Amino acid sequence: VQLQASGGGLVPSGGSLRLSCTASGITLKDYSVGWFRRVPGKQSEGVGCISSKNDNTYYPDLVKGRFIISRVNSENTVYLQMNNLKPGDTAVYYCASKDTILTAGIPRSWDYWGQGTQVTVSS
Repeated sequence: VQLQASGGGLVPSGGSLRLSCTASGITLKDYSVGWFRRVPGKQSEGVGCISSKNDNTYYPDLVKGRFIISRVNSENTVYLQMNNLKPGDTAVYYCASKDTILTAGIPRSWDYWGQGTQVTVSS
């Protein structure tokens, strides 16, 4: 199983980016998918997740109203749409998948983790 996040880049403050999480070896529509980010020297933090079966989403307050997670099952892809980006959103973003219906918040434990993509927001 391989997950890959892509779509990162350099964007000015206030701009938007859409990241993609693609998978090989699993069908993402059958999995919950979480998005995370990591800054060197800091702990990884979750920025949102989408549940399997019901597509319920959850976002922490830090990104609520700015980030949106969606699926395109025909593409076996989960997207993270990031709007109104701020310099504090600069990080490596990566996705993870879990064979569990999510009920509350972003779990700490995930089955598969993908390679990340760098997002840099200039001030």
